[in-house]
Amino acid sequence: MTFKKAIITPPPDKAILTAIRDAGFHGIEANWMDAAGPVISRAEAESVRDIARDLGVEIHCMLRGWAEYTSSDPAKVRADQEFTLATLRAAQGYGAGVALVVPGRIGGMPMPERGKFKVDFDCKSGHVRSVAEGDNSPYAEYIAAHNRAWDAIRRAVRELIPVAEETGVVIGLENVWNNLFMSPEHFACLIDTFESPWVRAYFDVANHLVYGPPPQQWIRVLGNRLIRIHIKDYRLGVPPEKEWPALLEGSVPFPEVMKALREVGYEGWLTIEGPCGDYRECSRRLDRILAA
Repeated sequence: MTFKKAIITPPPDKAILTAIRDAGFHGIEANWMDAAGPVISRAEAESVRDIARDLGVEIHCMLRGWAEYTSSDPAKVRADQEFTLATLRAAQGYGAGVALVVPGRIGGMPMPERGKFKVDFDCKSGHVRSVAEGDNSPYAEYIAAHNRAWDAIRRAVRELIPVAEETGVVIGLENVWNNLFMSPEHFACLIDTFESPWVRAYFDVANHLVYGPPPQQWIRVLGNRLIRIHIKDYRLGVPPEKEWPALLEGSVPFPEVMKALREVGYEGWLTIEGPCGDYRECSRRLDRILAA
């Protein structure tokens, strides 16, 4: 089974691409989430793709990041959609097969404690019926917000599918501490509702550790819906400022994660996100995970 090593970088140039190659990576995920100004044009991205090819590395994904499809402001939703559409076209220029999209978030209301979610939902509608054991009346506002978010995300992502097909870039939906899709079965249901090979799951092995179930269970449920994997660590049972340690210094059960990935037949990119040292040290740490 073949895995390729990658790391998230700022918008790449020759210096970044050379450095990650020399460190032993096969490619990068280009992070445009925090970049100032407009998304790179397709033509500009093509020139960077040519540099990468000359160096023998790939830009395998473009990180669009947070989209506010759950916003109550239609102008904000439209602006975010235009940014995502531009991302798909730029990703095509990079030669990237995937654009990572976090489709929204909800919060600011009572909800179960982390690790206490127990979600019951109707996969036909996607709507949540309950989110915890026992009396769910304290969470009525959260359940209603979750169901509105489901509908809004479905509308926005459906609109992206024709452009994804046109550009040949898969929409990789990721769940990132956004209080949505709190079980792997519910997230799998979301992916399945699109009935499209252009919408898949981008899974981060650390993001759900504190919420549960463990990442290996998410991987087994998502199975062939997986299009990319983020690798980072998380430490359980510590103050918030210590929750995100360097790679291999936390609580993520990497041997179990790798076992699950192999069981479901996942092949392809494993991309480091989060602290791990310089590029060479990050590469060494990912080699240790692969050896598991």
